[in-house]
This record gives sequence, structure tokens and C-alpha cells, in this order.
Amino acid sequence: MSETSTLMHVFPGQGSQKKGMGEGLFEQFPDITAAANKVLGYSVQSLCLEDSDEQLNLTQFTQPALYTVNALTYLKNKQDTKRQPDFVAGHSLGEYNALLAAGVFDFETGLTLVQKRGALMAEAKGGGMAAVLGMNIKQIREVIQNSGSKEVSVANLNAPQQTVLTGSKEGILEIKSAFESAGAKRYIPLNVSGAFHSPFMEPARKEFENFLKSFTFGSPTIPVISNVEATPYPRDGVAELLAQQITSPVRWVETIQYLKKQFDPAFEEMGPGKVLRGLIRQIS
Repeated sequence: MSETSTLMHVFPGQGSQKKGMGEGLFEQFPDITAAANKVLGYSVQSLCLEDSDEQLNLTQFTQPALYTVNALTYLKNKQDTKRQPDFVAGHSLGEYNALLAAGVFDFETGLTLVQKRGALMAEAKGGGMAAVLGMNIKQIREVIQNSGSKEVSVANLNAPQQTVLTGSKEGILEIKSAFESAGAKRYIPLNVSGAFHSPFMEPARKEFENFLKSFTFGSPTIPVISNVEATPYPRDGVAELLAQQITSPVRWVETIQYLKKQFDPAFEEMGPGKVLRGLIRQIS
């Protein structure tokens, strides 16, 4: 990356969590770690490093833990490089870290929002999700339409040949054969508790929308690309987009295509793992 490159920081979402994440970071930022523990009412460090109660993969714990580790990774990078990104984006939950980096809210506010979001999403039972590999979005929408299913929709447009579906558990299982017949390379039901990013999340969206009313948000100091619209957040309207994000698809392909149009784009993933790096390589 050259000094003139346009620096993009991207923050991962649920699915990137792993035991041991954040190792070495909690000690470096004791104030942030203490603030996280105070908001959450438990030790985020113990959850991430030890996970002795096997809670790290439960949505209501995953989201606050990942938000905290993403934030610490970003702070460490900023401290080491003395450079601020020119653009930021996050995949689903990661969008909260992008908004944090852009000064829309402080760490504790973001964590409070994420904790509530995780709790609401964890309450949504009876839904399912599945990854479809080896088909483009046009083909996927055709299969859904031809199947006549009203219970399955698109959740995450992750890469040109990788899309995640969402819907009722039965609908997700029933439509599998239609995708296999249509030539999907793989159809993988995912281990999730709810139909995230779908109309099934409408009760959670409504409750979260009410929760957001008690917060005041700043305008982004750097452009944050929204999951809902795949364009930069407006100066106001943060609450509306965060509420919509719960029921809307994550338009990651378009988000990365938008960022790749900038001059000499250089991407850095701020969080555990390399999931987004892999997706970005697949998006032209």
C-alpha cells in the first residue's frame, strides 16, 4: 500500500468469532476492556479467551464480543500506523464498528446498541439460513421464484458466487433440492437460531427502532458505506438505517464495488480472521 492509496477499513460480522480472539489486545487497552465489562455485566476478556461456558457462538454473546475485539483491533492499528482510513464499511454487525470509527457514537454507546441488537436477534426462533455457492444472484432469485416459496429470501450478497438465504427453517430445508437441481455447487444450511436479515425479523426491527429513539448520533467524519443502501450514510438518518439493517439484505458485493471505484483502493480487515479478505478477492 502506498501513501497515496485510498485506505479502506472493513469490519467482520457474526461468523468471524473464535475462541482466543483479542489475545494481547485486552491488556493493551484496559480502559476499553473495563468499560465493556461495565456495560455487559460480565468479563468480555474471559468470554473471548476462555469461553468456559461455551457462549461465544450464541448470538447475544457473539455480537458484543466481536464488536469489542473489532474495536480493539482498529485502535491498535491506528496507534501503530498513525493513519486513519479514508472509507469504512462493516458486514452486518461490523457496521457498528465502522460507525464507531467514523465518530458517529462512542465505544460504550455502540456496545449498548450491539448488546440490545444481539439479544433481540437471539429471541427470534424458528428461522434458518443457508449458503448457496456457485450461482449468481440472478440465478438464485429465479430458483426462489420458480420454487414458489414465500418463506425464503436473500440475506447476504457476499460475493458473486456466494449468497446467503434466509427464511423459515422448513422453507430453507425444502428449497435445497431446487437449488441442487438448478446446478448450485453447494447448498449449506447454517447453524443459526434465526432468519436474520429477513422479514421474519420484523418484530426485532420494531423493538430496536424504539430502543434507538433514546440515542443521539453524530454525523460520520469519514464515509461509512451502508449495508442497506451500499452507498455512504447520510449526515443524519443513522437510526433509520440501523433499524432497517435487521430486516434488509447485506449488500456486500455492491459495497465493495463502490469502494473499488475509489483511487488505488487498499483494504484492511479490522477483526479476527480473514473472511472479508476472501470475499473482497472474489468481487470485481
